[in-house]
Amino acid sequence: MELRQLRYFMEVAEREHMTEAAEFLHVAQSAVSLQITKLEAELGVALFERTGRNLKLTPIGQIFLTHTKSAIKAIDHAKEKVDEYLDPKHGTIKIGYPTSLASHLLPTVISAFRHKSPNVSFHMRQGSYSRLIEAIKIGDINIAFLGPVPTKDPDINTNILFRENISALVPVNHHLSDKKSIFLSDLRNEDFVLFPKGYILQKIAVDACKQAGFVPNITSEGEDMDAIKGLVSAGIGVSLLPDSTFSGAAPNLTVKIPIDSPQVTRSVGIITPKHRDLAPSEKVFYQFTNEFFSVLEQYQ
Repeated sequence: MELRQLRYFMEVAEREHMTEAAEFLHVAQSAVSLQITKLEAELGVALFERTGRNLKLTPIGQIFLTHTKSAIKAIDHAKEKVDEYLDPKHGTIKIGYPTSLASHLLPTVISAFRHKSPNVSFHMRQGSYSRLIEAIKIGDINIAFLGPVPTKDPDINTNILFRENISALVPVNHHLSDKKSIFLSDLRNEDFVLFPKGYILQKIAVDACKQAGFVPNITSEGEDMDAIKGLVSAGIGVSLLPDSTFSGAAPNLTVKIPIDSPQVTRSVGIITPKHRDLAPSEKVFYQFTNEFFSVLEQYQ
């Protein structure tokens, strides 16, 4: 069984016509017919029912087509990986990311990388904190940005790119909006707008409030950063959000206020699998990202 035979078979099955398949493949019809005949002889079954000039898959032909498509897809994927090893400046990088890093950090680093390596493409996958960690472990992706960076997981490598403060976000007409900084305990009587339970940013906020001596009254929840900011701007409550999510300024009708005590921070970095090697293009991106944030830190 030859790879050429399988590709000819798939094309004939798709078009249900020998001549049209041959024209698409830029070969003689007799060549396609010969390879299909050889394939059927090797398998010992008829793959097509011939009705005049048209062809239709037999039931076993349909089953064989399903598995052939999977096999060809795997072979093509393997060929892409070989090509990528030969030329790391080409290839596709799959990256996982959470919503808290989507608005500023990720576009900044990817835009800078694409300027240097324009032939590399990206497949982006947004997910929750726990799902991104699981995706790394099971092999769905090899690189994910996370904040905070997990610790003591035996199946992943971690690399902290930077640490950032988490600040309070209050409506513009809030009684604390004119303060240059606050104690977190100043918000003990406020309604909070946070991510839902199970999101790491909710845990960070709740743990910080408990450290300040109170349990936050969570009256509203949002599953993405824009939703939370919008609820705060509408006066629904206050929130605690990482500084990088503000992109230099607080949203309209809100004010960002630094927190003096307790200092609330998170690490931001990259996780990769401990038991799998990165592909060449992934290694290039990984190294670029480290250097990119190292240079940024020097200017801060």
